[in-house]
Amino acid sequence: MAAKHAGKAWLGVCLVSLLTACSQGSGFSDLDKFMADTRAKPRGHVEPLPEFKAYEAFSYSAADRRAPFEPPVDVQLTMVDEQPVSNVEPNLDRPKEVLENFDLKQLDMVGTLQGASGNLFALIQDTVGGIHRVRTGNYMGQNYGRVIGVNETRIELIEIVPNGRGGWVERPRSLTLEEEEG
Repeated sequence: MAAKHAGKAWLGVCLVSLLTACSQGSGFSDLDKFMADTRAKPRGHVEPLPEFKAYEAFSYSAADRRAPFEPPVDVQLTMVDEQPVSNVEPNLDRPKEVLENFDLKQLDMVGTLQGASGNLFALIQDTVGGIHRVRTGNYMGQNYGRVIGVNETRIELIEIVPNGRGGWVERPRSLTLEEEEG
């Protein structure tokens, strides 16, 4: 039995020595030559990226003028001789109320309160976070807006604005309750 194991061992040693003798690197000579030639060549140089100029935005300043390819429009001044027909004027002697320092677009109606006597007050929020009570007869907005009516969802105002001809004209406005989505 020992001779049987010795024969297998001898066969294994022969196979290993045969494989080692065949793999002496003879199959890689062309690859070694290619690698040596490649390493011997001068290395390439990559050019740096060119510097780009920053984009400068162009601002077209003639947008409010007449287009150069359209014919001029005849302007007829029909309102020059007219006198203001309205006798509406704001009361400039009246002391200003707090909400007259804000434009109406900056004010929001956020709710209502009903007093013990049944008077309805609207709650107005300004841009700085203050809440103000408003009722009929109060003033708000920068155009002399007088509150003429308050209900649960709306405030009605009459503003006095210039008419462009040296006079004044009344303009109705309203603020509605801002419903929060939730």
